[in-house]
Amino acid sequence: MSTFKIENKTYTVGDFNNYLKELPDVEIDSEAQKTITRSRDYLEQKMREPDSVIYGVNTGFGRLANVRIAAADLLVLQRNLILSHAVGVGAPLPPHVVRLTMLLKLISFARGASGVRLEVALMLARFLSDDILPVIPSQGSVGASGDLAPLAHMTLPMMGEGNVMHRGMLRPITEIFDKFSMAPLVLQAKEGLALINGTQVSTAIGLTAVMRLENLMKAADVIGALTVEGLLGSPTPFRPEVHALKTHAGSRTVAHNLRSLMAGSTLRESHRQDDDRVQDPYSLRCMPQIHGACRDAIDYAVTALIGEANSVSDNPLVLVAEDEIISAGHFHGEMVAMAADFASIAAAELGSVSERRIFALLAGQSGLPPFLVVKPGLNSGFMMLQVSAASLVSENKTLAHPAVVDSIPTGADQEDHVPMSTWAARKLSQITDNLENILAIEYLAASQAVDLREGLSGGDGAMAAHALLREQVDPLEQDRALSGDLSAARELLSTGALVQAVEKVVPLS
Repeated sequence: MSTFKIENKTYTVGDFNNYLKELPDVEIDSEAQKTITRSRDYLEQKMREPDSVIYGVNTGFGRLANVRIAAADLLVLQRNLILSHAVGVGAPLPPHVVRLTMLLKLISFARGASGVRLEVALMLARFLSDDILPVIPSQGSVGASGDLAPLAHMTLPMMGEGNVMHRGMLRPITEIFDKFSMAPLVLQAKEGLALINGTQVSTAIGLTAVMRLENLMKAADVIGALTVEGLLGSPTPFRPEVHALKTHAGSRTVAHNLRSLMAGSTLRESHRQDDDRVQDPYSLRCMPQIHGACRDAIDYAVTALIGEANSVSDNPLVLVAEDEIISAGHFHGEMVAMAADFASIAAAELGSVSERRIFALLAGQSGLPPFLVVKPGLNSGFMMLQVSAASLVSENKTLAHPAVVDSIPTGADQEDHVPMSTWAARKLSQITDNLENILAIEYLAASQAVDLREGLSGGDGAMAAHALLREQVDPLEQDRALSGDLSAARELLSTGALVQAVEKVVPLS
């Protein structure tokens, strides 16, 4: 990808994934430039009409919308808006979230309903292409009227205020403007409002999290299959005729993945006779139902967040074709909050059932030694890794409480119902971090269990996962510090290397 084009199209998860991986230059195509300019020309035409009253252009904001602003103060109004709203707190958002936030703002502008000058959009594109990233605090938004505080921090450097990250270093924006022979923007009527109205921050946080979850859903199936192998579990509950009796797409997909991953297993063949177990625990037997429900929930969240990423979330809306400027509520992040909350529940559940499988692996059952180590007692083996997993699962249970059901009215009750979408998305990101670590622990434990089944091996797909880990981590023969092992296992998950290695052997859905 040499450039990322801002144009009138529907962007996909793949588009955003590729952008964040490759970080190409950003260009606004000619038709999008015309659309942006047409929108601005129309707004200026309406502003020249006698007795024209346009919210946020020649009025105050929110509860102050009934205050008329003199023509001589319109530029001061926009500057004051940004300065007064840049009150975010907390740790800065990570660079990939800042980049995606700015990209989503550009996509929204390109729809031609915001009334900004082309210069504003071109500066956003220039910032992205030259790796000039505003420092945006992560806290302070309730998700309506959009992500006001964080987007104000995004806008400050465009006005020549504050600091930015450039090539990974914190720099005054004045220094960067000198370096690139750029001049700060003087925001014109409506432009400050257009820059800070919108759901781009919460959408960017949520979208980057669900893009990670798409990888982790497959990884959970792979690691779960490896655990079934290590525990000498049965693949019978995953058979296609069983799953033909339920219509849920997610459970059918997971069952197919598990069958494929375990095909050709000699571990399975080793216990067909003289095994007195009638049924496996739910965490093994019900993986299609549990993982599948999580998949369906995350798929919904992806669809909702991609829809928001391709939408206009500004106010007021400049509708050129209809010859109207309309105040509405597209800035409200309810859809983003619900999608992030739903995905949070699903991600927490994936971690919860993974911890139960970890517990089963360490319990000294099915012919495995306690805590998966020879000479237990002298050695503690994987004992504390299950404790770490339990702590992360507990965190996720708390974080999975929905944010959207809470609302604290703001703006003197003009904003009387707010969605807390930015917190919903931030929680989802934290849960996803925890899930990666939980699955990494199960990956280590399941691989150790397979090693202890000397002379036997799992299915080709499961063993591809095992082989990949063993390139980085040795089997545990006696106690050692396991933090490095855990970091290596998590790296294989987070980079997608685990799924990629398995898919070379067994295609996954």
